Amino acid sequence: MKMKTVLVIINCIFLAIGNCGGPLMMRLYFRNGGQRIWFSSFLQTVGCPLIIFPLLFSFIRRRRCLDEQEKTPFFLMKPPLFIAAIVVGLLMGFDNYLYSYGLAYIPVSTASLIISAQLGFTALFAFFMVKQKFTPFTINAVVLLSVGAVVLALNSDSDKLANETHKEYVVGFLLTIGAALLYAFILPLVELTYKKSRQRITYTLALEFQMVLCFFATCFCLVGMLAAGDFKVIAGEARDFKLGESLYYVVVVFTAVIWQAFFVGAIGLIFCASSLVSGIMISALLPVTVILAVICFQEKFQAGKGVALALSLWGSVSYFYGQMKSEEKTKAQETQLSQLPVTDSET
Repeated sequence: MKMKTVLVIINCIFLAIGNCGGPLMMRLYFRNGGQRIWFSSFLQTVGCPLIIFPLLFSFIRRRRCLDEQEKTPFFLMKPPLFIAAIVVGLLMGFDNYLYSYGLAYIPVSTASLIISAQLGFTALFAFFMVKQKFTPFTINAVVLLSVGAVVLALNSDSDKLANETHKEYVVGFLLTIGAALLYAFILPLVELTYKKSRQRITYTLALEFQMVLCFFATCFCLVGMLAAGDFKVIAGEARDFKLGESLYYVVVVFTAVIWQAFFVGAIGLIFCASSLVSGIMISALLPVTVILAVICFQEKFQAGKGVALALSLWGSVSYFYGQMKSEEKTKAQETQLSQLPVTDSET
């Protein structure tokens, strides 16, 4: 098995764990007394120091391969790529805040269905930013996923959480859409950064980019926590947590670790394949997240939500089918070109 295939499989596993587990852990936090939105945003990227371990392994491996007299740098990232990672990290921090705010007021299943619209917008941004091919199947996916979000909005009254006002639900709904749009922009932005970089992008460099990105996203949320006074109330929130103080910190730690798996998987798939493949995987995991939310938290699954799920799946399948057809056509053209006879002028 090729190393690239192994990396794709590993990153898909990380993405699946984070994409399904991250929202559930955040809902567990909010459901049992957690109220700090900036803190929950902070938890999404604060696990970035875990990336030090694979980077250290890569460093030791490079050091063994190089001559003893040759210096082995621990970090390979050069200033232009470092600055780009900072910019993307700040955008990610804001996106995390939008998502956390939305998930505080809408069910996980609803939030996941809204996020499914991300695939269509990722395709749209990728078309303009990295010249990704746009097919009728892509257009169909964008329309279906957008209609799914509209169906959810029309059924908002029956989907509110307990003790929640209509205004809070609407604000949460809109901010979740904003989070989906912004993340749909961030994915191709990372791919564009890789393409414009003057460095050869390796998996080690992609991990470095991810760590810097998450570090500055964490700093962005840390500033928000300081402004909101989160540090003053976290200890009291832990004492009042419905599951107990010790389990509060267990939830906090697992939330940070699981979300880091998501970001490593998403960024890793951009390196191994493309931003669209990363977006496709996120959308493909949608039914799992929705089902787990209904099972774990007994969330309502009305007809409107079922229609939205069907439209989202239809849109995702449409996009998958279009990509397969496009790849088959490209391979057929390459085969025809390779079988053309070589003329004297070409020899």
